[in-house]
Amino acid sequence: MLPKLETVLFDLDGTLVDTNELIVQSFLRTFNDYFPGRYTREAILPYMGEPLHKQMARVAPDRVEELTSTYISYNLSLHDELIRPFPNVGEVIKELSEAGVNMGVVTTKRRKTAELSLRAFGLERYLSILVAYEDVKEHKPAPEPIAKGISLADADPRTTLYVGDSPYDIQAAHAAGTKAAGVAWSLRGSAYLQQFTPDFLLHDMRDLYAIIGKQDLNSGVK
Repeated sequence: MLPKLETVLFDLDGTLVDTNELIVQSFLRTFNDYFPGRYTREAILPYMGEPLHKQMARVAPDRVEELTSTYISYNLSLHDELIRPFPNVGEVIKELSEAGVNMGVVTTKRRKTAELSLRAFGLERYLSILVAYEDVKEHKPAPEPIAKGISLADADPRTTLYVGDSPYDIQAAHAAGTKAAGVAWSLRGSAYLQQFTPDFLLHDMRDLYAIIGKQDLNSGVK
């Protein structure tokens, strides 16, 4: 019999908060400043979910810090205009927290902007554990970020679920010894994520209730 899931860790961008357009626009404006007309939206999408420095190194290895600084500037200036909530996320996080579920966020986003995104929808009050880019040496798909989140949550990987929207999230969860859930609202699409064999696929954030044995919280959902 499988152990009951007691801890849920989440990716942030594209999972809890819809920052997809914010990220795409930040990249497009940055690249257009340095390489006008060279990069399209379609060229950016396959690498979303990787650490920012890694993405910039792929474009211009000798200008990583410069590109990163420009990206962050655009990202902060566009943040409040372009960030959106995903359906039912706030409701589910609040109810799981009140039911005593251990939760946190593990992201490749820098701490300052991660905290900004969480505060935008009041999620920080329920997700006190945050592992950000600066907190680890290796990033997803390496297991270190999730392992650190598990440690901070004083949790057991065997009873932990990691929820994310990218193949890097699923790979990191498996490498860390946790269960992995993909989200069907990923920009890459659910069929693409299924190739990486997540243990679960969420079509609605409320699907979490059944996965972690909290069906009673879903009693009012039709």
